[in-house]
Amino acid sequence: MAKLCPAVILAAGASQRLGQPKSLVEVGDSTLVGIAYQKLVKAGCSPVLIVTRTEHSVQIMQATLGSTVIVNSAPEEGRTGSIQCGIMSLAGDKGRMPKRVIIAPVDRPGWAIEHIKKLLLAKTSSTLSSNGRRGHPLLLEHDAIQTVLAAPPNTSLRELISFDEVNVNAPLLGLNIDHPKDLELLKIHETSLL
Repeated sequence: MAKLCPAVILAAGASQRLGQPKSLVEVGDSTLVGIAYQKLVKAGCSPVLIVTRTEHSVQIMQATLGSTVIVNSAPEEGRTGSIQCGIMSLAGDKGRMPKRVIIAPVDRPGWAIEHIKKLLLAKTSSTLSSNGRRGHPLLLEHDAIQTVLAAPPNTSLRELISFDEVNVNAPLLGLNIDHPKDLELLKIHETSLL
């Protein structure tokens, strides 16, 4: 039996342009963070950690019962800092560094369970791709994890890691919940994201 791959959901953004916490945006009977958590669990990821900021931690715990929520004390330093928090927490739980980890930004919901299952088959650090457009989630392998941990927290992953592509059929892969108008697009496609 294959070892389970952990996953980290990134939910520590300030959501200034959206005007409300992205992770807590309601989608059907759930939230963006709740849907991401459930999809990763159903795809076979374990454990699934959620990295957020202090002011959203309790609400995120309530929206994802059974999850582990980690607080990034300096989320303004950048997304790589949140990835570092998640990976270090995984290492602390296991007493060793994970060999692989899925990274899923909460504001990029255009992927499905079967896409994660396909991503988990990759042998290298990889990202999803649909019709020539790259998207999230992504898979970091051991060497990439070490590179990320050694980087300043405000460094872009694109500057650190070269990702291979895992091609999937995901018309909504480019969906990014960033502005209020993106919420309208989310509502139109809500059922295909569940």
